[in-house]
This record gives sequence, structure tokens and C-alpha cells, in this order.
Amino acid sequence: MAFAQLSPNSKGANQATATLARLALHYIAPHFACSTPPSVQCSALHSRTPPIREPPTLRYCSAHPLPPSASYGQSSAAMDLRRRRLAMVAVWAATLTAVAEGFDILQILGKHDEFSQFCKLLNETHLAGDINRDRTITVLAVANGDMGHLTGGHYSLGTLRHILELHVVADYYDDKKLKQLSHAATAASTLFQRSGFAPGMAGYVNITQHRGGKVSFIVDDAADTVKPVTYVKQIESHRYDYSVLQVSGVLSSPEAEAPVAPPAPVNLTDILSKKYCKSFAGLLAADPKVFDTLNGTKDTALTIFCPPVDTAVAAFMPKFKNLTAKAKTAILLYHTVPDYYSMQFLKSNKGKVTTLATTSVAKKDYTYEAESKEDTVTLDTTVVTSTIQATVRDDDPLAVYAVSKFLQPKELFKAKTADLAPAPAPEAGPKKKKKKKPSSGSAASAPSDESADGPSADDSSDDAADKAAAAPSSLFARWVTIAVALALALAA
Repeated sequence: MAFAQLSPNSKGANQATATLARLALHYIAPHFACSTPPSVQCSALHSRTPPIREPPTLRYCSAHPLPPSASYGQSSAAMDLRRRRLAMVAVWAATLTAVAEGFDILQILGKHDEFSQFCKLLNETHLAGDINRDRTITVLAVANGDMGHLTGGHYSLGTLRHILELHVVADYYDDKKLKQLSHAATAASTLFQRSGFAPGMAGYVNITQHRGGKVSFIVDDAADTVKPVTYVKQIESHRYDYSVLQVSGVLSSPEAEAPVAPPAPVNLTDILSKKYCKSFAGLLAADPKVFDTLNGTKDTALTIFCPPVDTAVAAFMPKFKNLTAKAKTAILLYHTVPDYYSMQFLKSNKGKVTTLATTSVAKKDYTYEAESKEDTVTLDTTVVTSTIQATVRDDDPLAVYAVSKFLQPKELFKAKTADLAPAPAPEAGPKKKKKKKPSSGSAASAPSDESADGPSADDSSDDAADKAAAAPSSLFARWVTIAVALALALAA
């Protein structure tokens, strides 16, 4: 995998966080108000449809509980009740923070290198998206050393998906629940059962608790010679929502392992001739080496980032024509990745992307950084920052995305950071003139001056967007922290 697994950025999660913040403040703030009788303050806790109050409510509140001798004549019992309620609300708000962050199986498994192959297959079979959309679910992950025949190339992607579906239980099981099974055994439905390809009970997994705390899993229709896999440890869980557990091996089922017809071969020319990639397709077709490389990769795993027809390609053509034949080949291959990256995978990961130019040009990097900002995927080459604007095709093993700018590698053009460095010192007149002379002389060899200004504006807007996006969640985190601290203080 070329990506380092990091936290997903989700607009829905941010909106949910903001809403939870207002709800938490509605319930927490009344306990600290200094100008309202306690009976009025607590009445909102019993309202079926309480109004939503904004964070400024706390600006006139005191962080100290009213003494027993306050003007409202609160009894000691009433104070204890209030403290208990406040502590419960604080814990409730902190718990909801985790729910607002959402569930992403690729991000969870990405924290652990030993599950990289299992994670890769979840992405390649498109099963990760189905897992993330579900709730009350348990994933039985397998470590790299226990993947066995799944990594040998014996199965088509359709068959691999069915096998992996057996490892997704449509119920919640954590370490505690596994060791407290009723009657020490149960049968649990899986996503393979839901798929419609599992006849009878073929999509059920039998879970059994043995003496000494050992827990085993075996598919209901497994052959008599098949040994069960065992529970190893709990990786991560959110109570009654999702759980990720490690098991000792791959579950076996003759129905799941049955051959599935592979997808029909794709015609790369037809796909790239669509409205978003027509001009870029012409550049690829004009370079036999590039076109042969892509045709040899498209049926295995390939992702293409193509600039739009009348914008990015047209704007970049003057620079492209001045490149050598070798550089033209490299920059075209720079837009292609020898792996299949679904949109869901791109949105939930961040890291360095290795391109076909990396493997084709010796001693050159030809990589760029990909990340998701506010549900938009950006590609940063250090020369330009481009965004994915449309999906042309997202069907394993081929993905094609239209991007906003022609990707320019730092190996051929000036990095934008070098051009931006002198900008903060406009008052240094003489130094600025000296800087311009060598720049104009080297324009032909490093044609990046035209594009250097554009990315700087993009970067500033991206930074502003990042700060705006981070504001709700960071604000909520501060309120929850304050609430928990006050709850602990009152409970003391």
C-alpha cells in the first residue's frame, strides 16, 4: 500500500459533532446558571423536544455549585442529585464524541501494520464501504502471516469478496460478550448470508466458547476436515456499535470459495474518450510506451488521474511542448498509479502515492501526497495542488478520476515552496532584483513560474478551509473537556 492510514475526514461527522455540542451544552449549561431557580434549570432534562441553545449560554455561568444555604434553599439531597445528573451528562457527552467521529474499517486496521494485507483486500473487493455503512457489526481480521491461500492469487476478486464477507458478522461481539456466551455457543449471520449467494445456512458462523476461555469460529457448511479458527484478541470496539477482533486464520466455506466470473475486460480507449479525459487520452495515445504500459496494467490494478478537457490540459500545453520526449513520457505516467484506489479509500486515507513514473524512471521519486479535505481529495505535488472533481470510473480493477490541474512533478518543475520563500520580504528591494535575474535566465529549464502563483492561492484557501472545518470539533472537544472536569469537581 502506498498510503499511510490516517483518520477519515467526514462532513457528516463534523455536522454531527456540532449538533452534539449544542445538545450537550443545552443539558450541561443549566446546572451552572446563576440566575435561574434549580427547578427551572433541571426541567429541560424531562422535556421531550428541548430547544437547542448555543455555546454563549455559558458566558454568564459560574463553575462553582451553589452552596446548601443558597437563596433557593437547596437541600443536601438535591445537591447530590444534581451532582450525579451532571456527572452522567458529562460522561454521555464524552461518549457521543466517539460516535460523532464515525467508523472506518480501513482507518482502524491501518493503525496496525500486521493487518495490511487484510486491509488491502477489503479495499480491493469494495467490502470496506459496505462495512462502514453498517452498524452493530463485528469484523474478524486476520494478520498477514495467517492469510494463507487468500494472498496466493488463486481466487478472483468476486470469490475473495465472498470469503471476506464471512469475516463480517452482522452482530456485536467484543471480548466480554464472547466469553459470556449463552449456552457457550451461538450461530451468527454474516454479510455473505446477506449477499444472496449463500444457500441455506452457508452464510452463518458458529461461535463456541471452550474450557479455559478459548473461543472458536467455524462456518456452518464447513467440511468435516476443516479446523475452526480461534479468537486471538480485541483490536478496537465501540460498545453495541462496532467491534474489530483478530482471529487465527481464514474461515473456510465451499460456497464462499466457489468460482465467480471475473469482470469483462475494459476498453481503456473508450473510457478515457469520455468528456472529462478526451484531451488527456489523446496525449496518452500519442506516446506508445505510455499507452502500452497502461494497457498492460488496466486488468490488474490501475488508477488514472486525468486533467479536464478544456481547462487544465489547454493551460499546460505550452509547457508540455517544451519538454523532452523522456520528460513527456514521465509526466504522463505521473498521472497513473499501479494500484486500484476506490474513492472511498482515497477519502479515508492520507499518504504518499507511488506512480508508474516512479517505477519507470531510475533514481527519480515521482510521487505526490494525497489526502482528503472536507470530503474532497487533493493531490499535492509540491509544485501544484490539484483536486478530484469527478469520477469517470470506479470499478475494480480500474479507477479513473478527473482532476482540476495537470500534475507537475518536482523532478521537472520548480517546487512552489521555493518560489514562495522570498515572498514575506517585499521591502528588501535590492535582494529581490538579484533574485529575479537568475530566475528569468532559467525559465526554459524549469518552466514552473506560471504555475507557482496559482498553488499559493490554493494553499491559503485550503488552510482556511482546514481551520474552518476543524473549528466545530475542536470547540466541542473543549466544551466536553470542561464539562467532564466540572463533573469531577462537583462529584468530589
